Amino acid sequence: MANKLVITLKRSMIGRPEPQRVTLQTLGLKKREQTVIQNDNPAIRGMIEKVKHLVEVKEVQE
Repeated sequence: MANKLVITLKRSMIGRPEPQRVTLQTLGLKKREQTVIQNDNPAIRGMIEKVKHLVEVKEVQE
């Protein structure tokens, strides 16, 4: 079974550089405290690494 990542936006996008905003939007996050579920793969992990100070990540089994 594939692992999934539960990603929650914990801090606001206001005042953040454009690359960070684009990364959050690509992850599917638009509002603070919004949660999305993404597949666990190297591309998603790389995006999370760029915005790790803004998000909270949990691993779940599907």
